[in-house]
This record gives sequence, C-alpha cells and structure tokens, in this order.
Amino acid sequence: MNKTIGFVAAGFRPGKKIDEEATIKILEVFAPMIAQAVNAEHASEHEMKRLSDENVRLKVELRERFDFSRLIGNSAPMRQVYDQSVQIARSNTTVLIRGESGTGKGLVAQAIHHNSLRAKRPFVRLTCSNVGLDEKAFSRAEGSTLLLEEVSGLPLESQTKLLNILDDRRERFQANVRFIATSSKNLELLTAKGEMLPGLFARLAEFTISVPPLRERKADILLLAEHLLKKLDAEHKKKVRRISTPAIDMLAAYHFPGNVRELENVVEQALLTCDSSVIHGHHLPPTLQTAEVSDTATTLTLAQAVEAFERDLIIDTLKSTEGNIAKAARRLDSTERILGYKIKNYGIEPRRFRR
Repeated sequence: MNKTIGFVAAGFRPGKKIDEEATIKILEVFAPMIAQAVNAEHASEHEMKRLSDENVRLKVELRERFDFSRLIGNSAPMRQVYDQSVQIARSNTTVLIRGESGTGKGLVAQAIHHNSLRAKRPFVRLTCSNVGLDEKAFSRAEGSTLLLEEVSGLPLESQTKLLNILDDRRERFQANVRFIATSSKNLELLTAKGEMLPGLFARLAEFTISVPPLRERKADILLLAEHLLKKLDAEHKKKVRRISTPAIDMLAAYHFPGNVRELENVVEQALLTCDSSVIHGHHLPPTLQTAEVSDTATTLTLAQAVEAFERDLIIDTLKSTEGNIAKAARRLDSTERILGYKIKNYGIEPRRFRR
C-alpha cells in the first residue's frame, strides 16, 4: 500500500514557455527517487534512536552490574545486600540502611544512588546531629538523592520537620528528593523510649537493608584485605604486594568490633611498618597478637623457630603460585619431591591456594 509522505512542487519564471507534459513526466520520475531518499532518512533516524535507546539501556545495565565495585565481598550476607540494592535502586522508595558502625552503610547508599535514574545528579550527604536539619542540603539534593547519616541523631523538632517533608513528598510531590537514611542504633528501642517519632521510623523503613558486621562475613576478609592493601599501597607509595597466609589467618581469627573501618586501620598500620614486599604476622598491631601466641613465641627452640619460618615461607610461595607445587619448588630452589614431603609433614593443603 502506497503512503504519501510529502509532495514535489516545481516553479517557473513568468513569461517562459512551459512544456507541461514533459515537466510532469520529469516530476513523476524524480518523485519516487526523492521518496526513497526520505524513507531512507527516516529509517536512519529511527535506527539511530533505537541504537541510542539501546545504548542507554546497556549503560543502565552496566551500572547495575559494575557500580558495586566499591562494595567488596562474595559472602552470602553481602550477596543479599547486592540483590536488595539492585531491586530498589531504580525506584524512588525511601531506604533505611542498618548496620554497626564501620560496616560500610554509606558505600551501599552511594551504590544505590549510582545505579538509580538520579545517577547524573550529585549525591548529597547530611550528617544528622543534635544541631538539626541543614535546609540547604535539601536544595542541593533537588532531583537527586539525599543521604541522612545516623538519622537517629536528629532532635525531635527536626524529626517532625523531616516527617512533614516525607509526607509532603508522598501526598503532594513537592520535594523531588530520594531519601536514604542510615543508622547503627536500635531504632525500635529509641521509638519505644520516645526518642524517635514512630511516624518517621515507619516512613524511613519503607525498605530496609541490613549490612552485616565483618565477624559474620569472615569469608570476605581476604578480598577486603587485598583490596585495602592495593588502595593504601598506592596512597602511601609503598611497594608491598601481598599479605602472607599466616597473617591472613590472624586477620580471620580476629573479631573486628570496628568492622571494615578497623580492618582498614589494621592494614594501613601493617603497611607502614612493613619493610619488605609482604606483610607478615609480626607487622600486624598488638590487638591481633593473642597472649597465647606471644607466650609461645618466647619459648620456641631454634629448631621450632626454623620450622615455623620454613612453613610460612612454603605457604607464601604456594599462595603466589596458586598451589602449583612444581612452580613453588623451582622458586624455592628445591625439588618437587622434597617440597612435597615438607608440605605433607607441615600439614599444608595446596588446594586452598588454587583459584
């Protein structure tokens, strides 16, 4: 079926004799050619728009896949945090992020913002305290995300103002701001004691994400420690490349009451005191040196000390070769048979270092 997409007109100078029949034939020849060109242009524009839309969609998918790069960990509790963050990122729902101090609640909030439709706007932080609300922060966060850090620190008067703002946004859409709040406090207890408005707690807790403490995600300590080492090594311009397996074991055995923030402080202190390319157990701060380890260290015989050093050296080499005994033997200037005997004698399992 033919479709009209336009018309072709011809103009002539006054007084000039025109062969109308010949002119019409010429126009009839050129009209389909022009129509094909116009259709091709329309198709090109449509394809460009399709590609542009596809590019935007892919960018959104890439953000959802990769903007969690600052959140380190593959443990089950952290995978749940990732899943919840992706689920809620592209909505305007208020989010409450709960967790102990130092767990990385602010990083989760940033990840949600950068995966949202507001990602092009600046991420605005507001530290809540007894001083009250900074109204300028709401203006800066227009069309973006406003993070209310430790929201339970707001005095009741400021809580009332915030509740009114949240109600206005829901009922009359006066504020184009997406709110994310964090808290390390027991908000249920504060509400029961009258230190937090029940209505505000209900508004903030529309969607809750709980960030686990480090002691509940010990499987992530190796990843976190290596990530922090790389970052801090670049900041301090050192040449420390890795953390020894015995040192990692010491980190994993510690309960880290200060969570990831404390782990970062521990790695930084070890980095600054390290005079080689590897962080060993003795580089770690005294809080990780248990009394039992310290007492044992003072009663070691020379033979025991040599064996302990040799075992650590073998473990470090196996780690660097990803559990390859043949490569480890060459690096240690030994034979595969002798190294295999020592590995068995020391109870070392090369499989734990394979990736």
